[in-house]
Amino acid sequence: MEALQRTIEEAWQNRALLQDDAVKAAVEQTIALLDQGQLRVAQKVNETWITHEWIKKAILLYFAIRPMEVTEAGILKFYDKIPLKENHVDARVRVVPHGLARYGAYLAPGVILMPAYVNIGAYVDSGTLIDTWATVGSCAQIGCNVHISGGVGIGGVLEPVQASPVIIEDHCFIGSRCIIVEGVVVEREAVLGANVVLTASTRIIDVTGSEPVEYRGRVPARSVVIPGTTTKTFNAGSFQVPCALIIGKRKASTDQKTSLNEALREFGISS
Repeated sequence: MEALQRTIEEAWQNRALLQDDAVKAAVEQTIALLDQGQLRVAQKVNETWITHEWIKKAILLYFAIRPMEVTEAGILKFYDKIPLKENHVDARVRVVPHGLARYGAYLAPGVILMPAYVNIGAYVDSGTLIDTWATVGSCAQIGCNVHISGGVGIGGVLEPVQASPVIIEDHCFIGSRCIIVEGVVVEREAVLGANVVLTASTRIIDVTGSEPVEYRGRVPARSVVIPGTTTKTFNAGSFQVPCALIIGKRKASTDQKTSLNEALREFGISS
């Protein structure tokens, strides 16, 4: 793997090397390992998520060496540089028409892909449901047994290569029409109600105690979150701007499979 990384880093610095068949093979091998889940763009090490920049560089180099070509799926035709994933049967992944995943994205056994889209470099772990019209952007990392509801937008990031991807940890529930971008981390077993929008600068305010506690870029584990507003003062006056409110925690005693919706119902919030 070190030799593979070294080749990618050298090609990143000198694009002329992409004319070399051995370098092209190294780029293609990296994407194949991503597609198989043997490599991933980000990993949790000692409770800290680490982004592997060289793998993102490999994805960008893959775009550079790939020609535009027509891909056919029945009567449908696409014209792109990246082919679609295949062999869903062998991978034990359920894909409902028109669910699409690009080659170089990993879908673990037990994933259900409704009419949704998963981009190159993404990692989706076992038992996760990606519901209708949801999108999982490039390099996003989705844990196991996650429920991504209809119309959710999980942002992707390839450039700058040092930028961290969006990360949704295990057993999270992401409500309908949520938007999560700019490397936000949603920690294990968190529940996001419908229409929560999270960017790197969004104020995430825990309102469960006597004083508010504020987070940015991270939703603490087991939090139940809803959309809210907070006052911000501009030159023209004070106005309400979007924020996210932590209104409680999932109960440890509640079965994980039912607590996703139940945690919202307990607080009278729609999923």
